[in-house]
Amino acid sequence: MKITLRHGGGGSEMEALIRSLLPRLHGTAEGEVPLEMLEDASVLGGVALTIDSYTVRPIFFPGGDLGRLALCGTVNDLAVMGAEPRGVAVSLVAEEGLDSDVLDSIFASFGDAAREAGVPVVAGDTKVVERGGVRDLVLTTSGFGVEHPLLGENWRAHRRGSRWLVAENIRPGDLILVTGTVGDHGAAIVASREGLGFSGELRSDVAPLNSLMAKALEAGGVVSARDPTRGALAGVLNEWASATGLGIELWEERIPVRPAVRALSSVLGIDPMELPNEGMAVLAVAPGFEEGVLEALREHPLGAESRVIGRVTDEHKYVVLNTRIGGRRVVERPVGDPVPRIC
Repeated sequence: MKITLRHGGGGSEMEALIRSLLPRLHGTAEGEVPLEMLEDASVLGGVALTIDSYTVRPIFFPGGDLGRLALCGTVNDLAVMGAEPRGVAVSLVAEEGLDSDVLDSIFASFGDAAREAGVPVVAGDTKVVERGGVRDLVLTTSGFGVEHPLLGENWRAHRRGSRWLVAENIRPGDLILVTGTVGDHGAAIVASREGLGFSGELRSDVAPLNSLMAKALEAGGVVSARDPTRGALAGVLNEWASATGLGIELWEERIPVRPAVRALSSVLGIDPMELPNEGMAVLAVAPGFEEGVLEALREHPLGAESRVIGRVTDEHKYVVLNTRIGGRRVVERPVGDPVPRIC
């Protein structure tokens, strides 16, 4: 088998590749949230750990750049687990010939985002490779965090499974919430990259989610959470359905999509739910808590567009969209990424 871009796109082919490699890693089934669960971070001894590499093209885009993206992506992977991020490390691989002003700008943005999130940068590494070894610059970031002080109170509100915000906690009747509009980051990247004329209307939503997630935890009843990056909203919901053996019903009219994102999606023939976000979270919330969570989220600048978009059901095992015109269709998990190199 030859590795293709689809193996890194966050869809079913990437999961199949990862699961084929896991047996090579001996002794991985350890900790409160082990690697095999394929959550956004693993938890061992009360410490959450995550790692990711960022290779977005272009490295400067409306609403952000590679540096901001890398810092926020790592903070968000910890935050949606219910962790309080405590530190990040960054490693760069630069292509020979990269302008030093570009590197300086990317790292200034990385630092600004770290200060915005309130998370220190604690370690780093630098490599330079020959021309063509990478394209411009690749950043790899790792982050660690500890159990958020509000996580225990949040768990006591629903008392099921793990206190960490993992898929196995989801039950029939839970509500599916999004904290913002769908597909903003992916739409901004593809418009900027391809010069489609939408770039003035589209901006990436890239932002650190740790303070927003603290609001949700304070309200209580959050049982699981993800940030829909590669694989996007459609991927997250299908992963939850697969992990739990449950189905998810969505209501199309409730899913917030900006008009420009919807227009771009229509032109390209892409479902907005397959376009990633970098500053939005998907939450599963126990019934009865959804209004409190929505109220808390909407008090935060990043949560103004928060909505309930669906519910979990045991009537089937699929993600089903109830359309505006009264139809129903299955929302498939993406095989790969319709927009490669978006993060």
